[in-house]
Amino acid sequence: MEIKKRSEMDPRYTWDLSHIFATKEGWEAALSEAEKAVAAIPALKGTLTESVDALKAGLDAIYAAVEKVELVYLYASLHKESDNGDPEYQNMEGRAVNLYVSLSSAVSFMNPEILSAGEEKVKAMLGDEKLALYRHELGDIIRSAPHTLDEKGEMMLARLGDVSSAPSDAFGMLESVDMTFPDTLGEDGNDSALSHGNFMVYMSSSDREVRRSAYEKYFGEFKKYINTFAATYAGSVKFDTYFADVRSFDSALAAALFSSNVPTDVYDSLLEAIHDGLSDMRRYTDLRARALGADELTMYDLYCPMVKGVDAKYTFEEACALVKKALAPLGERYGELLDRAFTERWIDVYENKGKTTGAFSCGVYGVHPYVLLNFTGTLEDVFTLAHELGHAMHSFFSSEAQEFPTHDYKIMVAEVASTVNEVLLTKYLLATETDPARRAYVLNHFLEGFRTTVFRQTLFAEFEKKAHEMYKAGTPLSADVLNKLYLEINKTYYSGVNVEDLHAIEWARIPHFYRAFYVYQYATGFCSAVAIAQGIVDTGDAKDYLRFLTTGGSDYPIEELKIAGVDLSSPEPVRRALKVFAETIDEMEKTI
Repeated sequence: MEIKKRSEMDPRYTWDLSHIFATKEGWEAALSEAEKAVAAIPALKGTLTESVDALKAGLDAIYAAVEKVELVYLYASLHKESDNGDPEYQNMEGRAVNLYVSLSSAVSFMNPEILSAGEEKVKAMLGDEKLALYRHELGDIIRSAPHTLDEKGEMMLARLGDVSSAPSDAFGMLESVDMTFPDTLGEDGNDSALSHGNFMVYMSSSDREVRRSAYEKYFGEFKKYINTFAATYAGSVKFDTYFADVRSFDSALAAALFSSNVPTDVYDSLLEAIHDGLSDMRRYTDLRARALGADELTMYDLYCPMVKGVDAKYTFEEACALVKKALAPLGERYGELLDRAFTERWIDVYENKGKTTGAFSCGVYGVHPYVLLNFTGTLEDVFTLAHELGHAMHSFFSSEAQEFPTHDYKIMVAEVASTVNEVLLTKYLLATETDPARRAYVLNHFLEGFRTTVFRQTLFAEFEKKAHEMYKAGTPLSADVLNKLYLEINKTYYSGVNVEDLHAIEWARIPHFYRAFYVYQYATGFCSAVAIAQGIVDTGDAKDYLRFLTTGGSDYPIEELKIAGVDLSSPEPVRRALKVFAETIDEMEKTI
């Protein structure tokens, strides 16, 4: 089936961005206002620490400008995400990005000026109730003193903001716009269109030849451009390392984790715990091979259902109804917000030409969150819907409870809310499904959640860590170097699988690598969510969890998670989750 142009899509299944600005003329007017707000910021220089009132007035003005800039940027960015090839949207986003760079430059004096007043004076000012809204941020500025440059240095780094996004921008244009794929073998034995959006549909096919054809055609296309992908990713690593060095961090990893106040020990203990659990991963892949009747498992055998004869397909409306039922333990208000998301066009549902691949949620303060999908009707897509709505509701509750300066939560807690929804959906399906084959299908999906979100994302995390370490040690990150590294790690994680050479280039398709050291939080988030969801089901009480959703960025992530009963400063949440993985393998063995 030919992929439609954006203009051909049914509006009922596209997001309505007029909720942000009714017209593009309205956006232009808001952009002009944001430019004026940014232009007024330099006049605050030299006044911030004169008094508590001056500091409050300065921070109020700065955050008012940030809010204006963010709104015009998100409107432009979401338009572009729906059709990356549209030159008008490219232009709009480019102008908004330029304004963001101007904003960064304009506020670059803020932290050095506050720090120049001395820790003692700033802490004394923090005691005044007038600064209650900014207490966490100002405390964080004090914490960041060893990594803050003088005003000139901060200004220079701010001006690099636009330049440093070049590798990610190049990746996005190559992967989402310029690349096309040859036809592949369809279920009916005929040629069928292959795209980013439907690749996983083929990989989930029960026909091994369909899977093999899609795998080879898809990755074969990436292989054609592998040197370009290596150059863009190496450029991203270079920027990561440069910023870390300039700010006197020991590593790019330490720099990335610093903003959330997460010790690098948390990252390293995740890798260690997952390596300790690789024997259960081997148990799972061996079970998968037996279930599929395969003498040898390949990488294109990992996504198809282990249970045959179960045709789990859903319309979007059916998926919405199922998700709402599964999330009923989160309360009536949560359900009402889901209805709004479904009916008020918060969600962009289907693939179209030029649309960003995958799925994401984007909170828009003062409006509501938006969700991008590439829905094809599989059970995986139903879980993706639940996942992204978890992000969306986290954004909604945080924005509702917090003022703008503290509404935005850190990445480390972002994946918790999304995965709690996935686990609740799993538990609902297991509790309501009586057919053994369909139960096995759901167990298979839960196990795949562990494989893809805990083990696979940790695999990605290990690749990122080693790639950055290799560059830091002087090794050029060529395609051959990156391919070899990625292949070796995959062979460690998938010891019972034939990891063929073509799989060495999979790293090239992962957009999250351009946001360094992001992916490990999928794993910690999943492990945290398993514990939280189990507690909600056992007690019928989601009160503490819902309170956690309102915290936004008012505290550090590890402290916020403690509200929901999870302490990630200890490796125990990960180890407990791996125990659930092992127990689910046991149940799956009995079931099939």
